[in-house]
Amino acid sequence: MNLIKATKKDIPLIQDLAKRSWENAYADILSQEQMKYMLDTMYSEAEISEHLKNPNYHYYLVFDEVLNVFDGFLGYENHYEDHTTKLHRIYLVPESKGKGLGKKTLEFLNVKVKESGDHRIILNVNKYNSAKSFYESQGYQVYDDGVFDIGNGYVMDDYLMEIIL
Repeated sequence: MNLIKATKKDIPLIQDLAKRSWENAYADILSQEQMKYMLDTMYSEAEISEHLKNPNYHYYLVFDEVLNVFDGFLGYENHYEDHTTKLHRIYLVPESKGKGLGKKTLEFLNVKVKESGDHRIILNVNKYNSAKSFYESQGYQVYDDGVFDIGNGYVMDDYLMEIIL
């Protein structure tokens, strides 16, 4: 596995990986309409382009050099809060699950966060997403929960999780 820094040219790939992973991760959690709305909004070319202009926001592509395929991506923002990095996005396509890529990607994130001078990582995870137990297995703990209005009559019902490095 290799993590490759994403650039503007990788936006279509990030959009494709997001769609493929979301169709699996959220099939039983979100309606098709909400999933489409969120993908169209959160993964629009304009939205990702804005992230890439922010020097604290980073995207990395998860690449399997043995099979020569992209398995997913990571998106995070250093200094989101005082000494805190926000893990905004970590998604793997269904066929890559179980290979240890999620764990390796989080280990990579830990290194990058320490290099930035931050010592805490926060994330939101849908209350019905099985990824919560994965994060807990990696040392993350729930510190709060919340319901967030994302527009168009939709909300995100999430646990807020953190790890102190």
